[in-house]
Amino acid sequence: MSGPSVTRAARAGMTLIELTIALTVFGIVITSAVAFAASQNTAFQTAIHRMSALRNVRYAVSMLDQDLATLGTNVPTEQPTLLYGAADVVVFSADYATNLTPDAFAVFYDPDAPAGQVQAPTTAFTVPTTAMTLPDTTYAPGGLPSPAELITFYFTPDTMSARTDDHILYRQINGGTPEEVARNLFRVGGAPFFGYERSVLDSLGSLLMESVPDSVLPLWHEAPIHLSPADTGRAAWADSVRAVRVQVAGSNGLTGDQERRVEVMRVITLPNAGMRQLSTCGSAPLLGSVSFGALLTTNMAGDPVIDLTWTPAVDEAGGEADVVRYVLWRKVNGAADWGDPYLAIPAGAATYTYVDASVTSGYVYQYALAAQDCTPTLSALSASPLVVVP
Repeated sequence: MSGPSVTRAARAGMTLIELTIALTVFGIVITSAVAFAASQNTAFQTAIHRMSALRNVRYAVSMLDQDLATLGTNVPTEQPTLLYGAADVVVFSADYATNLTPDAFAVFYDPDAPAGQVQAPTTAFTVPTTAMTLPDTTYAPGGLPSPAELITFYFTPDTMSARTDDHILYRQINGGTPEEVARNLFRVGGAPFFGYERSVLDSLGSLLMESVPDSVLPLWHEAPIHLSPADTGRAAWADSVRAVRVQVAGSNGLTGDQERRVEVMRVITLPNAGMRQLSTCGSAPLLGSVSFGALLTTNMAGDPVIDLTWTPAVDEAGGEADVVRYVLWRKVNGAADWGDPYLAIPAGAATYTYVDASVTSGYVYQYALAAQDCTPTLSALSASPLVVVP
């Protein structure tokens, strides 16, 4: 007796027609999937390129926004706040950084700030991309530089680019070395990078804002001293500026079909423009005939140090009683000026002592002392005798 038979239908596989249909359907599915993945990849790359361009221009504008908003902070009355405003460069005064602690008057504390970049410049310098020279007026009393430095932002063509419309944004403190902020930046159409809004009085005596025509740029505070007899007319237009308009396009740095640009326009208000230092503490503080001594001694290790001692100022112990701190300067004998402040000591002690251990053998040092009130305004300087470090 034979076993169960197996029919031909049970043994048969896919027919040629069925296989062809299956392969065709599979091919359509794969083709669609690949096309979808390719489109997603293209969209992803496009988004990346656009984000790169957006990040680039946002960083440039945010730096301008952060720094321009400090214009006018802790600026003496005689110092102009906006010194120069053109289509591609702006120069303004601000007590932006200090290397002194404690110092409640500067915007930022930076102990590593380079020398000469925490106060008004002591030498004249030329505005980048122009032939204009800014003065070396110190503005503060006693021949000391104002604590407000000059900050410059400027756009200049990128000489490393093959394009003729590619620009770099630089930032410069006083006449120091410029620092690159961002590159791959472009004008938006024919618009200037910087525009200006000023406060004016209408016929009824009401304040309103009007755009400064591009045709009258640059605005240049030609009078070195604010509110001086020469600070009138067109020379004083810069004093009425209350906002800076920034218009710029950023690129991802690529060319051809891969280039993406993002345009940004922002109006940066200047909250401190027009706000001058007021003598809220009264007159400038009087240091008086303090006993300011500088004595060479040695520390426990036998190394030379200089002991500085002084008594309270007239306006701390009495008078207006408004002295909040003392500022000291140090220079090597023969130096042209006092340079940056060396140290700040809070007021409030019966007597004051500071030991300067960072002295070098073979040098001759001299120190200067000033009292500062809450305005803040400095008193006249009191200089110490020369100290020879053997």
